[in-house]
Amino acid sequence: MSSEKKLCLSGSGVTKVFGFGRNTTLAVDHVDFNFYEGEIISIVGESGSGKTTLAKMLLGLINPTEGEIYFQGEKRDISTHRKKKEYWKSIQAIFQDPFSSYNIFNKIDTVLLDCIRMRGGGKLPYEQKVEMMTEACSFVNLKFEELTNKYPFELSGGQQQRLMIARIFLLKPKILLADEPTSMIDACSRATILDMLMQLRDEIGMTPIFITHDIGLAYYVSDSVYIMERGKFVESGSADDVILHPKEPYTRRLISDVPKIYEEWDLSTV
Repeated sequence: MSSEKKLCLSGSGVTKVFGFGRNTTLAVDHVDFNFYEGEIISIVGESGSGKTTLAKMLLGLINPTEGEIYFQGEKRDISTHRKKKEYWKSIQAIFQDPFSSYNIFNKIDTVLLDCIRMRGGGKLPYEQKVEMMTEACSFVNLKFEELTNKYPFELSGGQQQRLMIARIFLLKPKILLADEPTSMIDACSRATILDMLMQLRDEIGMTPIFITHDIGLAYYVSDSVYIMERGKFVESGSADDVILHPKEPYTRRLISDVPKIYEEWDLSTV
């Protein structure tokens, strides 16, 4: 499958060390990866496994201590602010806590207009911008006319999360990093959000990368799964291979932690 597909993001020996001298923490430890266009990828691990640090390096928010990240087969260059902004047109993120992603002084109109400007639509007539914002909101089952002049904090958690997806609809990035995007919302909203992300992938040809501790979610949505433990990828492959035929004890433990309705729960590991 992968041989015909184009690489969108890959890494060789990617490492992140925090601190100096004796007080160092090895957060990500020489990881290699190949993410292909149009694939759905999940990076799964418990908190502290290094997956969020890796996500920040992929986004260009922090620099690797060692190793190289390649974007579309070329060595990534985000050495200047202008190059970084150009890179961010292609890669965007939604986070676990949508509220922290918004500037509390900016109204929803500003949030969405910024996206249009980033895509080069700054000089479009205002009526056309309203049309684009209305379309993006209706894609996520929100009504723009009810949101205009409001602030993001006036929305519920589920609505804030959907607004994040409306931003992605406008930005149309090639890659979307979704860091625990559904962990703060109820089960019904969670299914809706996942469906919207899948629909976006089909509509704009986006590659979603889920960063999650939820191995059930990873199995449900992914083509490829990477299992991360203490900064290393201990297992990777197709979702079926990794989750139905796990080789590593850590992967087996993550799977056994998922409660199964039809079995007696084993609480001895808790």
